[in-house]
Amino acid sequence: MKPAKTRQIRQVPQRWADMPWGEFYRDALTKHLQPCLAKMYGFHLLKIGQLSAEIDTDKCAISHQVNVALSGESLQVQADPLSLPFASKSVDACLLAHCLAWSSDAHRILREVDRVLVDDGWIIVSGFNPFSVLGIGKLIPGLHRRVPWNSRMFTQMRMMDWLSLLNYEVVQRTRFQVLPWNRQGGKVISTHFPALGCLSIIVARKRTFPLIRNPAKRAALNRQLSPAVSATSRLHARCNDQDAD
Repeated sequence: MKPAKTRQIRQVPQRWADMPWGEFYRDALTKHLQPCLAKMYGFHLLKIGQLSAEIDTDKCAISHQVNVALSGESLQVQADPLSLPFASKSVDACLLAHCLAWSSDAHRILREVDRVLVDDGWIIVSGFNPFSVLGIGKLIPGLHRRVPWNSRMFTQMRMMDWLSLLNYEVVQRTRFQVLPWNRQGGKVISTHFPALGCLSIIVARKRTFPLIRNPAKRAALNRQLSPAVSATSRLHARCNDQDAD
């Protein structure tokens, strides 16, 4: 398995139009994000990265939306996603549209997002699917150095594993846009074979309680309760003996 941290990627797209079929990807992401964005609520939404800034999030009920990136257009805050200039637990939702795909340290970005998110906050992560028509291009000599094939393509299972370690609950995940050169992504094949979709979306919520019960804690709790249960049983037995006399 390739490490999450790597050397700085040289060629990073500043806009969706900087990559082949990029505007198709942007429109497809915007369309598939509308249902989950409509369910979100709160006060502050961070759109991290230049590509996230181009995603239309007007359907989201969160009115205060801030675009954050090192450079680009339509930015409210110019900052490095690896070190967000926001207080801990001050943001209700974060959108990372292909932000991890061109990041040198995906783990650090996720930790920064986790730091600024409030309890029960939302995180939306999109990326490219390595098991797709687009992912095959990484195997072609020369092509793997061009955008978007030079991006880091993480599987959904790996992303879900990272989020679970940070105690996030995945509430939605999907793949779509099987044919990258088609504006509709190939409706028929995308409907029947979504696992081959070039684009991937994961929506998760930050949880403050353990999602998996700790067996050690449960055993300790049982030990604490057993004396009380035994005392109650002895009391009932004593009362029964007195009634019998």
